[in-house]
Amino acid sequence: MHAPWFLKSTSRAPHLRIGIFLDGPRSTLPAYLAQVLEHIASSNFARLELVVFNTDAARLQDGAGPLLFSLYKRWDAKRISEAPDPLAEVDCARYFKGVESFSAAPIADQNFLRLPDDAVTRIREKNLDVLVSFSSHLLRGDILDSARYGVWCFHHGDPEQYRGGPPYFWEVYEDNLLSCAALERLAENRDENQVLYKGVFATILGSSWARNRVQPYWGSATFLIQKLQQFHESGWDGLEAEISSPAQDQGWRKTCKVPTNVQMLSWFSKLLLRTCLRRAQRLIRGEQIQHWMLGVKTEKNSSGKRSLSDLSGFRWIDSPRGHFFADPFVVEHQGKPWVFFEDLDYSTQKGIIACAEASEDGGLSKIIPALEKPYHLSYPCIFHDNGQLYMVPESVADETVQLYRCDRFPDGWEHVAVLQKAPAVDTTVWIEDGLYWFFTTLQELRGGGLQLWLFYSRSLTGEWIRHPRNPISTDIRSSRGAGAIFRENGKLIRPSQDCSGNYGRLTVLNEIMVLNERDYVERPGTVIDSRGSRNIIGTHSYARLKDVEVIDGCMILPAKQVLY
Repeated sequence: MHAPWFLKSTSRAPHLRIGIFLDGPRSTLPAYLAQVLEHIASSNFARLELVVFNTDAARLQDGAGPLLFSLYKRWDAKRISEAPDPLAEVDCARYFKGVESFSAAPIADQNFLRLPDDAVTRIREKNLDVLVSFSSHLLRGDILDSARYGVWCFHHGDPEQYRGGPPYFWEVYEDNLLSCAALERLAENRDENQVLYKGVFATILGSSWARNRVQPYWGSATFLIQKLQQFHESGWDGLEAEISSPAQDQGWRKTCKVPTNVQMLSWFSKLLLRTCLRRAQRLIRGEQIQHWMLGVKTEKNSSGKRSLSDLSGFRWIDSPRGHFFADPFVVEHQGKPWVFFEDLDYSTQKGIIACAEASEDGGLSKIIPALEKPYHLSYPCIFHDNGQLYMVPESVADETVQLYRCDRFPDGWEHVAVLQKAPAVDTTVWIEDGLYWFFTTLQELRGGGLQLWLFYSRSLTGEWIRHPRNPISTDIRSSRGAGAIFRENGKLIRPSQDCSGNYGRLTVLNEIMVLNERDYVERPGTVIDSRGSRNIIGTHSYARLKDVEVIDGCMILPAKQVLY
């Protein structure tokens, strides 16, 4: 995530005084928690004032668990190589240097811990604003009031579905499309814990617990510092206004535990059956790949209907062999609709921006390369401003957000400025009432977590001002843009991708209810669910201009038909 956007506070309020409660007498922590400490140390508004070590942590740890789960963990741990392991141990002693610390022996109370009175008194004497628990056990008792604004902790799993653990295993086991992480303020009754921040991530379905936990653990590493920044800039009242009320009458399921040998055998059987079916399909059908194509609908080939309940009326455009087309945007030039889109070469895995004029019957004219760079380009957000045509393509491979001006249509684009240096994807521009709005999705590059941030500026190349409601989405079902923002029947519509379960599963047309410099509100609207239409398994971009609609669709096709 782009650290400068949440490590600096503009408020002149005193530093927030932070305490940490740790399991164990050592300063070794999981890598994602080491990142949390790095954020505090690098910020200009928070300071670590106290560290409390739990001396009885080893005694309170759970055992290795049933044999089959222990063997599975050992096998699965070898599959984490594609991203840094968020649970790898890191020595954090440097963050505690010069910070007051002491050890305490908590009293175990079922699955909870209570600290002795003398330890609670010592914590209170530090006048902390927040005590953050990094413990795997929840705290109860007087310690919850030892810091001015309570004890905060991470909850790995959906607070309304998964209690206990192992975190992120049961989501894979149950084929749950979503894996969540939350930052909570603890209460004596855990049903009354307040959710300060919640992130919703896509479950990596399959057989790997280790792979599934990468995104939510790394994605949660920024939760604490983002909330502390908001706290410092807007005060407790501003933060408290956004705290989720405790869920009521949810019919809580029992606390999750380490799976038994019987449960593991049942799961292994299900996975084995799936594997056999996939291999049988591969033998029968040959190699299959996921291939993106564009669909175009005009008034002529749609009989005047504008329904997205299915994809009837769209004419699908075949890309040249070895290429796929995706991320369409539509713009008018000299009274004609032109489609700009990503053209990806399978052999190099590099995309360029291409374009073509849309014909009345839903076809595309000759494909013209419009913009190419040494790195991958996609998502060509194209728009008019003061009679001039501009484009902001996705260039996350360069970790920049760049602006181009069209000096010769359609393939003459002049670089104007780097708008931001950040690992941002799918930047979407909306201009209204003299303000330039930039919706951009920040990536957690180690784990792929996503947050949708909103900025505004007085000019196209001016300073980006952070919206006070940022991030406006931390939910994988809405945190990534899916095309140009547009108006229809007086409503302002923001397309977004729903990537729960798999990338590009659905497209959602969200209605923006409030958009100003103080507030932002949207609600989900039409869902474009293309699955089942012509072997289409997903869609993640939608564009509309007058009587022209363009969409992309992911299809399962024989590799020899697409690649060679």
